Amino acid sequence: MLELKVKKFLKKKGLTLEGSKVLVGVSGGPDSLALLHFLWTKQEEWNISIMAAHVDHMFRGEESLEEAKFVEEFCKEKSIPFVWKRIDVPKYIKETRANGQTASRDCRYSFFKEMIAIYNMDYLALGHHGDDQAETILMHLTRGSSGRARAGIPFERKFGKGILFRPFLCLERQEIENYCTINELNPRRDPSNDKEVYSRNRFRKHVMPFLKKENNRVIQHFQRFSEEIAEDELFLMELTVQTWNTVVMDKKENEIVIGINEFLSIANSLQRRCIQLILNYLYKDKPASLSALHIDQIIALLNSPHPSGNIDLPENLKVVKSYQLAYFQLNFSTEDPFYYEISKTGELLLPNGYYIKVEYIDKRPENLEADSILLCADSIKYPLIIRTRRNGDRIKLKGMAGTKKVNRIFVDEKIPIQQRATWPIVTDVENNLLWIPGLKKSIYSFSNKNSDCYLLITYKKQ
Repeated sequence: MLELKVKKFLKKKGLTLEGSKVLVGVSGGPDSLALLHFLWTKQEEWNISIMAAHVDHMFRGEESLEEAKFVEEFCKEKSIPFVWKRIDVPKYIKETRANGQTASRDCRYSFFKEMIAIYNMDYLALGHHGDDQAETILMHLTRGSSGRARAGIPFERKFGKGILFRPFLCLERQEIENYCTINELNPRRDPSNDKEVYSRNRFRKHVMPFLKKENNRVIQHFQRFSEEIAEDELFLMELTVQTWNTVVMDKKENEIVIGINEFLSIANSLQRRCIQLILNYLYKDKPASLSALHIDQIIALLNSPHPSGNIDLPENLKVVKSYQLAYFQLNFSTEDPFYYEISKTGELLLPNGYYIKVEYIDKRPENLEADSILLCADSIKYPLIIRTRRNGDRIKLKGMAGTKKVNRIFVDEKIPIQQRATWPIVTDVENNLLWIPGLKKSIYSFSNKNSDCYLLITYKKQ
């Protein structure tokens, strides 16, 4: 029965192992030992060659070492090539601060990838089954996962230079236990599987028995749910990728900028997946604490009538809304303030990529460009200061009584929040604001005093 189900499952998935070299991850437990035995019996029929790989995570000292020796002896009896490695996972956990299960998986998979490369294997076979699938889906839904994560464990995916696949996803745990009994495999049992400190064990011991009692075909239903979600997600992600260029305005290694109007014009289902694409791009490894709630918060921010706002996401990723743009920034930090002095004339390159040029001219130009200001050289108190904004900065605008806050000008001119920290302010030595380049000129510009010498200041892109 097990053999027929697995054959039918592989055929449905379109996976043909003919002539392949298959690495089998084996812990010594029922699932992986049954998988190794099953593939061992199919070597001649399917024209495959297999190799077993085992990792001792060094959690349980001599006990886990005995499990490695058990798998080695099992392989020796059946002439199965065997490779294994002891990895100090407790030490790895201290260094990375990862949780135990994540750290174990990272170390184990790293070894598997290494073996695939060294021995030129085509596939990595793992023993995950239908109960694992149901538990994973329930855990992800409970955690608040979204998108593809709700589909649980994928049947296959690229893995190093090969392909990882799971031929037992069509089976229930009890079917595998029965296979072990019939074939007298006598697998090893990991005592940590009974510890309720792990969430998976709690789902396994308390939730799954209830669901199976409600419907004895529940494992099959979860697997079908997984496949349908995966297929739907693939189709929707293809549509999302097609809209990507209309939404993304700028893309850097640690930052993506999107147009809010363009984003809100696409369907809601694509909006969520567009954000997922952005997060996938910026995060090298998605943090476990990231959930669908964060995506809801981002969408709410982009729909808000307020022109600005921000959200802090896990691991120092920040989403900043500024008028019609939204900035997704990893390792967000505010630009450092700058302060430069120009004694008389000169040219200065600013951190924002623009340069300031100060020069004397003896004739007042007929047409003055918008990115320049003309001052009476005799009335300026030197040196000139080019700096970033400060709290309380105010400027006396031409044709206006009193002063106006620089921050208010930024708001009125709809300058993105991201640009305000590096926008230059030009003052004299007594802190009289002469010019906010590109925005506002002060009463000091175009002086009515008679002068034979003018000071021309220009602000242009490098």
